[in-house]
Amino acid sequence: MAMDVASLAEAPQLSNKVKAEMAKKKMRPESPVLVRIFKQESELEVWKVDASGQYALFKTYPMCRWSGKLGPKKKSGDRQAPEGFYHVSAGMLNPNSQYYVSFNLGYPNRLESALGYTGEALMVHGACSSSGCYAMTDQGVGEIYAIVQRALEGGQQRFQVQAYPFRMTTQNMAKHRGDPNMPFWRTLKEGYDAFAFTRKQPKVSVCGGRYVFNKEFDGGEPSDPLAQCPAALSEPATDLVAKLGAEQKKLEAALATTTTVSSFAYMDGGMHPSFRTLLKQQGAKGLAARISRTKYPVSRPEAALADPYDD
Repeated sequence: MAMDVASLAEAPQLSNKVKAEMAKKKMRPESPVLVRIFKQESELEVWKVDASGQYALFKTYPMCRWSGKLGPKKKSGDRQAPEGFYHVSAGMLNPNSQYYVSFNLGYPNRLESALGYTGEALMVHGACSSSGCYAMTDQGVGEIYAIVQRALEGGQQRFQVQAYPFRMTTQNMAKHRGDPNMPFWRTLKEGYDAFAFTRKQPKVSVCGGRYVFNKEFDGGEPSDPLAQCPAALSEPATDLVAKLGAEQKKLEAALATTTTVSSFAYMDGGMHPSFRTLLKQQGAKGLAARISRTKYPVSRPEAALADPYDD
């Protein structure tokens, strides 16, 4: 948020400041990138491969606006922002978005298409307006765009985006254990944990109507996302299996507890507390002028002020 809107170039470039931050963390501008999104916390993380050959957190960006509620997007017009695993190639970057710049998540992915989910043009973009997208402000998306574009130019064919309802800790899972999306979220947590334990991008397959992680299958990748998974030729490494098993037991114990569950009144999406403070201080027009070159209106500001996920 330190960057002035007026200083944004037409095409975002990797700034010397960002390059210096990468060098300090032993990351190269052209090294692979991975993005994680968390709705409840209204945060987007950019991870980069560092000198160790593993992913390390480069920076966490506050999200200005997302819409809908926790849970996956299933149909056009439901205002839901996607949850799942996506892969973004250079052709999915848009330097001429009405929200400054953007990249398409590729929703619906293969699994979502097979499940009959509908919708299109679900983006990470600028400004502070969302109807199923993740709005990062012009300054935020400009920096993110420059980072991912440089990685793609450096040889990464596509980067992975992991979109979650919240940070998939056992405590957060327990808070939401009565939610009908819990079976789906437990699958997402498998990918979340695989990345957390290895700091390597999980290999994502789809079969049996769900995501499957870090497996090689007889006959190659499953062609039918809804058919039973083929026999696995390889499983994740033994130490990873042990860690995932231990985490699974922790989750089972957390979900079995009888402690009162926190309830979240549904309003419409969320906004990072830092932007909510500005919204309260400067109003919707003042915030729009501060974070969007076109002063694009903040979507549903009243709902943003009543964000139920503001702990």
